[in-house]
Amino acid sequence: MSIRSNYEAIYSRISGVSRDVTIIAVSKTKPVELVIEAIESGIKVFGENRIQEGIEKFTELKKLHPDILLHHIGPVQSGTLKKLFGLFDFTHGVGSLSTLEDLSKQSLKLKKLLRFFLQINLTEEVSKSGFSETELLKVFPNLQNYETEYLRFHGFMTMGPTNEDKELTKKVFDKLSKIRNEISPNANLSMGMSGDFELALDSGTDYVRIGSAIFGSR
Repeated sequence: MSIRSNYEAIYSRISGVSRDVTIIAVSKTKPVELVIEAIESGIKVFGENRIQEGIEKFTELKKLHPDILLHHIGPVQSGTLKKLFGLFDFTHGVGSLSTLEDLSKQSLKLKKLLRFFLQINLTEEVSKSGFSETELLKVFPNLQNYETEYLRFHGFMTMGPTNEDKELTKKVFDKLSKIRNEISPNANLSMGMSGDFELALDSGTDYVRIGSAIFGSR
């Protein structure tokens, strides 16, 4: 199947949801030729895990197609986070207070708008980045201290368990939805990938991050 038909199949599965859900086409490890094919198929929203890979693929493409939105969906690292500004429109991997502080400082220096999701680790796996629920509840009441004219909170992100257990995945997604509803009802949720996005839809996600189901297996 083509990228266009794969994307349309995903879109048809979210079209019955009673809210707007954004599909992020995750193009990590895929060559720029496939990204161009995706753009020509009408896809406008992309995701990249690695900042440098995103820079190499999208710097020229965004000049040619200024309506493209680019999401950074990997963990944000202090050594490279300044490179997010000016190319990426969103980052989903803000998983520590120190990262938030660094982003805030850089936003004032670089004066380029970036919207961010706080990454929440609800599976408690050490292999996953993110705030614990306890850490989030401590940080969130003071979040406005880190926002600037150029750095704006957009929502919460989480991932299901590494073992892909569907029951546990649904519990994780439901938990983040509950947290959102309790502390920031207007915030967006970023949950769900190719193998579990339908569970995320049922839990109220606003963004799904779809790679292999659009571009094929890596």
